[in-house]
Amino acid sequence: MAALFSEGFTFNQIKGISEKASFCILLYLKCLQFKLKNMWKFPGGLSEPGEDIGDTAVREVFEETGIKSEFRSLLSIRQQHTHPGAFGKSDMYIICRLKPYSFTINFCQRECLRCEWVDLSDLVKTENTTPITSRIARLLLYGYREGFDKIDLTMEELPAVYTGLFYKIYHKELPDSYKTMTGMD
Repeated sequence: MAALFSEGFTFNQIKGISEKASFCILLYLKCLQFKLKNMWKFPGGLSEPGEDIGDTAVREVFEETGIKSEFRSLLSIRQQHTHPGAFGKSDMYIICRLKPYSFTINFCQRECLRCEWVDLSDLVKTENTTPITSRIARLLLYGYREGFDKIDLTMEELPAVYTGLFYKIYHKELPDSYKTMTGMD
């Protein structure tokens, strides 16, 4: 799942309201698979084998909304066992924050009834959404107001113990003094 989030642009690019605010993109889904009511949710989907988390979020957002974006951070992970759509496996639902490169929506009509930019202040008040979408909206609003450094898990690529291989680690940003610490200073 990806929270495609734009901060500080003038909303008249999207809906004709001339004010600076924080917005995220949501899909209004017709949920038939599990007999859920129609509801708003963030775009997202399954990773391809060998695909990195951020690449999955960027790809899924583009496939579902037509919006190109850039991975910024990991926001949250939901773990659930016995999820009905997880093929008998435990499910890890990873929420990423993305930066959009465009704002024009061209959504996938096979998966969605509607797709639009929604003001976070409005989203946190709506009842027509899932509990996780509601919680992530509050998390994004907090990050927007208080600073994303308080909520982001950033990605860093480090060399693996195997020659020539690397791994990605997601964590809260370390202060510079700790990044270069050599001992018990």
